[in-house]
Amino acid sequence: MVALFPLIWTFLTSVKPPTEVYTFPVKYFPSRFTFEGYRYLFSFANFGRYFVNSMIVSLIPASLSTIFATMAGYVLTRSRSRLTGIILIIFFFVQMLPTYLIMIPQFTMFSKMGLTNKLSGVMIIYTAFGTAFGTIMATAFFKRVPREMEEAALIDGCTPFKALIKVVVPVFLPSLGAIFSFSFVNSWNEIFTAVLFLHSDRKMTVPVALYSFVSKAGIQWNVMAAGIVVALIPTILVFAVAQRFIISGLTQGALKE
Repeated sequence: MVALFPLIWTFLTSVKPPTEVYTFPVKYFPSRFTFEGYRYLFSFANFGRYFVNSMIVSLIPASLSTIFATMAGYVLTRSRSRLTGIILIIFFFVQMLPTYLIMIPQFTMFSKMGLTNKLSGVMIIYTAFGTAFGTIMATAFFKRVPREMEEAALIDGCTPFKALIKVVVPVFLPSLGAIFSFSFVNSWNEIFTAVLFLHSDRKMTVPVALYSFVSKAGIQWNVMAAGIVVALIPTILVFAVAQRFIISGLTQGALKE
């Protein structure tokens, strides 16, 4: 209940009349439910476009990261090269780098390529970081898949790629759900890269839009709370749908034979 209190309080604030948001002593429950904050959010704050932008820069990188991480994890676990350990260390190192440490080199490079103020530029960055994190997860998951399954498929005439798609991926499906979910949520909640790369109001994502409400709306808390509630819906739905896959996938990667 303690963990749910901030969510409940945010929702109640979003449906309070504006006059009751600032009352003292605090009114925990509104005298009447109103959706003025939500109407303002979508009618005047252009939040619908920001929501679509966030869906684009979250779904596409999450999907690409899942595909790339699956292929990379498969190769790393099945390869007998000594470079496998070094590559994984590099991926771990990428995860440990503070985002703001690489922002200036990223912005300089993307500016020269004409990828600033474009959703495609942000998606490339999200895909890269999602792939690094997903590969670490996929490597742990693939170690649980017996090699004998692929060897049997190869004997039956499958190519290594067909063996991966037809034999390994169905077993690996719960792990794919875990990789996709984490990549989606990380992309949806990311703000530093989006603030730096997206200058146009029409290109804003949801976290950037919520941050901009502090200055544009003078912190209208009922509107801000409404935006937070709307922003939470996709992540809640993703984890609600993928919960079984996430638990199964994480367990599959954690257990030892």
